[in-house]
Amino acid sequence: MFGRNVQYPATLIEGWTFQQALEFLWQLDTVDKTLQGLAPPELSAALQSPFPALEGSLFPDTYFHTRGTTDLQILRRAIQRLQQILAEEWQARDAGLPYGNQWQALTMASIIERESGYQAEKPEIAGVFVRRLQQGMRLQSDPTVIYGAGENYTGVIRRSDLDSTTPWNTYRISGLPPTPIALSGRDSINASLHPAAGTALYFVSRGDGSHQFSDTLEQHNAAVRQYLRPANE
Repeated sequence: MFGRNVQYPATLIEGWTFQQALEFLWQLDTVDKTLQGLAPPELSAALQSPFPALEGSLFPDTYFHTRGTTDLQILRRAIQRLQQILAEEWQARDAGLPYGNQWQALTMASIIERESGYQAEKPEIAGVFVRRLQQGMRLQSDPTVIYGAGENYTGVIRRSDLDSTTPWNTYRISGLPPTPIALSGRDSINASLHPAAGTALYFVSRGDGSHQFSDTLEQHNAAVRQYLRPANE
């Protein structure tokens, strides 16, 4: 029968949360919805995921499928793909990294993913975060604050958000959060395992997708004034 083997794309995007990926699949009329209404523990059981949490457990990629493929089948493929890529990247990792396991590296990769979409500077961002961990400094990553705030996030990070203690607020906790905060692409995973050498401990957005890196807090504060507060000067 014509059309029987037509392949349809389902593209999971870097930086999405697990819930966003799930809701995207449910919007596709080519995918059968079998996971709707399940609580997270039931989802984990259905997916048979080897990862300790759902968040970040999918590899963002395009998954071709025939009509009638289930959401469960596509998600299992995305989990298996992540397992494969993470294992390959972990095997080739740099020495001396502050990660106890692949999950921690993936958590770092997700923060890098949310911090910058500019591929060329991801190793530099990784370098900043790795050095901060090695020196006992908090990561102080805004995307972790946003993730931890959940539905309470209004589109602007408020002082109350920074002061709120959640498991993901890296302004308040030391070390890495307990889970990733998003789906990580291969570039971000690679960067987390091959951070750029250097001395920078801070960075701030220039407003064009790139970042200004600084070695000292004094330099960083000057960069913040230059790039984030020009209208007030």
